Amino acid sequence: MPAVPAPLEEPSGAWPEGCSGTEGPHGAECASGAECDSTADAERRGAEGDPSTGAPREAAPDTAVRDRLNGRVADLTALYGLIERLAGTDTLDAALEELLEAGAALVRARRGMVVLEPPATAVGPGTGSPDRTCRSGPGLDPQRRPGRIKGLGLSHAELGHIQTVPYATTTYGAMLAPRDGHDPNPRTRAKPEQQQDQEQERREARTADANAPEVRSVPEPDRDRVDPWPLDTPGGPPDGLPSPVCHSDVLNDTSLDPRLREVAAHLGYAASYAQPLASAAAGTLGTTVWLYDEPTAPQERQRRLIDLYLRFATTHLSRLLELEAARETVATIARELLPSRLPRLPGVTLAARHRTGPLGGGDWYDALPLPEGALGLAVGSVSGSGPSALAAMGRLRASLRAYAVMEGEDPVAVLSDLELLLRLTEPARTATALFAYAEPAAKKMVLAGAGHTPPLVIGERRTEFVETSLSAPLGMLACWEAPSVEISPAPGETVLLYTDGLLRCTGDSVDRAFARLHTAAAGVPKAARGNPDAIADHMLRELLPEGLDQASSEEDIVLLAVCFD
Repeated sequence: MPAVPAPLEEPSGAWPEGCSGTEGPHGAECASGAECDSTADAERRGAEGDPSTGAPREAAPDTAVRDRLNGRVADLTALYGLIERLAGTDTLDAALEELLEAGAALVRARRGMVVLEPPATAVGPGTGSPDRTCRSGPGLDPQRRPGRIKGLGLSHAELGHIQTVPYATTTYGAMLAPRDGHDPNPRTRAKPEQQQDQEQERREARTADANAPEVRSVPEPDRDRVDPWPLDTPGGPPDGLPSPVCHSDVLNDTSLDPRLREVAAHLGYAASYAQPLASAAAGTLGTTVWLYDEPTAPQERQRRLIDLYLRFATTHLSRLLELEAARETVATIARELLPSRLPRLPGVTLAARHRTGPLGGGDWYDALPLPEGALGLAVGSVSGSGPSALAAMGRLRASLRAYAVMEGEDPVAVLSDLELLLRLTEPARTATALFAYAEPAAKKMVLAGAGHTPPLVIGERRTEFVETSLSAPLGMLACWEAPSVEISPAPGETVLLYTDGLLRCTGDSVDRAFARLHTAAAGVPKAARGNPDAIADHMLRELLPEGLDQASSEEDIVLLAVCFD
């Protein structure tokens, strides 16, 4: 992390005593009219010192300005390095960790926390306007997702101890809560009628500017203009957004809530500085709180640096929040397109594990009861990713359900009809699928696959892949047909159906991934055999040590375990 330079002091006594600093024809002139030394002579004499006293002379004006400029350049260089590191994060957790470390370095704090409570974007029923209330506080909607809190140098227990203080009395609570019904987000501050009037005024202004005669003159600089939130000064935030809050002596500040001071004494911090994560475009996303061990306050230069850094961080976090919300929406749609619950039939027990990648893929599974106590089982994968793949997956699963009800006892016929439908309705898309017709009472299963990975039978006496015939995926041949395979699982054996995403997530080649899958199945503990949930969890632990929801993989994963009693 780039080092932040030490604060610079403003130069004092830049001009010699009795000099007014006015410019004359031969250089600077004193008030009495005598000519002053040149800049070079002043610098040389300042370096040599006063010959009468031996004390060094004060620095010349150019030297002081140069020092200040060098300090500003060093500040901007360090700030650029911190911003570059933050811009390299692609997940919300990684961005928050980087923000805490960089912010603590800028304000010279040992501990800190970030409270992320972005405004809600859902439209309330019957209101027609976005609901952007805070996610915490006494008026919290129970349907809201709680805000995210992350600490630096604070354990989980210490963060929980801070949260025992009433929300409204904390620094971040007072900063994030709406004040007097005022919406802190500028996007929703104006009413629809006001927005229309403002838009009409803008259109009229643009028309007037277009019709105005062109004036070719260089405008004078507007020295009276004051930027409401200038980039090089710590000034205040835009209208309606929170301002920084500094408590330089928390323990002796009687205006604070006694419970907050008690928590501060327990955790051992004596000062705090809170800076909002806010911008005019994104609104108020949250706040950062920096904690000091001794009574103190950040210097003006430190406040300026953290202000600049947090403005970029707000924009970056806003984009990551939108990306996370989009991924959550895709995952929710994928879950809704899959079975809400697995059927319960005598003689068989089911367990399923499913993960949708961040881009949203088309891996799916299904289990539906059929007439005469039979069970239809299916797994498949649609080519592509994103919303279009999810929609195609939903259509394919619904079509297979219809074919399974009509002719489920013949898996080849089911897949043949599905291939014809896919080729006629979506000729540019391919898919793999495996359908099995299971009769739990007879301990029999008939299955057929179209370009799909073979099932795996797991039992006490055998662990082997089912020898299905090789076949192309659906949608790649003019006419698809492949022979079915019949297996007879023994009592206590489990048939494992899965998609190729489980193999690709291992990062190994195809042959090595199949070998790892077989080894993991053979190593199922004896106590877990006969329990499909335990078997599914064991397989995922062996193949994906990072967990099912590992962020490093973009593959969809489907695992369907069928255990015969």
